[in-house]
Amino acid sequence: MIIFFERKFPSANMVLIKDELSFLIDTGFGSDVKETEQLIKEAGVSPEELHLIVNTHYHSDHVGGNFHFQKNYGVRIAAHKWDAGLINSCDPEACSAEWLDQPVEPYRVDKKLSDNDEIHTGSRIFKILHTPGHTLGHISLYEPEGETLICGDLFHQNDIGWLNIFREGVSSIQRSLASLERLSGLKIGKAYSGHGPQIENPLAAIDAARKRFEKWLMAPEKVSWHACKRIFSFTLIIKNGLAKEEVSDYLLKCGWFQDFARFSFQQQPEEFIPILLDEMIRSGAASWHDNHFIANTPYQAPQKEWANKDIKPKDWKFVT
Repeated sequence: MIIFFERKFPSANMVLIKDELSFLIDTGFGSDVKETEQLIKEAGVSPEELHLIVNTHYHSDHVGGNFHFQKNYGVRIAAHKWDAGLINSCDPEACSAEWLDQPVEPYRVDKKLSDNDEIHTGSRIFKILHTPGHTLGHISLYEPEGETLICGDLFHQNDIGWLNIFREGVSSIQRSLASLERLSGLKIGKAYSGHGPQIENPLAAIDAARKRFEKWLMAPEKVSWHACKRIFSFTLIIKNGLAKEEVSDYLLKCGWFQDFARFSFQQQPEEFIPILLDEMIRSGAASWHDNHFIANTPYQAPQKEWANKDIKPKDWKFVT
């Protein structure tokens, strides 16, 4: 049985494969881990029964529950081998957590996945498809008998995953297009992505995603605007908004903001602050409420202690 959990930000969606060897695809944001555990229990699977957790990629909204399940229940974690190398060596760039300023509690990858690997659950076989673009180690999972695709953040019902040209490479658009081309050759009846609802017409969504990436090839600044708005919105969600007097100081400390300002838009970071704020408001991504800048997308604000956490891979303490 495939059970899809559509979740509010800051958590990504999850998919539970309930079978003889049950496994969970992605674990949400760390602040939501109690809800994550409750969701799978209500679906009839206790955490200690999980055979495996599979991460589509290593961003904090997809791997945030790994620490809890690995530490408390000994659940094994699986991810693409390129993600695994960074995670298991506590590389400061792992999860892009330092650059994005997003807390991620420590975990280890126990099972390194490669393209065309298979995960057997008892009555089903899920094929691992390496689908880089959103990240270099991004994977999708495909179950041919049920014509089911779990595509992470490669594409969504009405959107595509933002691209990190500074950490994943300037050819991320081309990689995304190649990944979409591969998926378009599959028979897909049902598809589930990392954000938003179940994808009703997967092949149409793939085609729409392809056309948008192709437009980005002709207008690279769109890649950067899309990324800036997604990253900053996620920050505002994690922190439940920023006070007016906090915004400038915060942005100037962020690696992502510095890179996009200087290299994508050829602006001094101080000068780019009002430009970004104006675009956030113009696009409807955020707005001012009582002198606080608030994300407009529906979200579930993390607890205050989580908003102030500063847990990054460079600080993880375990022997590799």
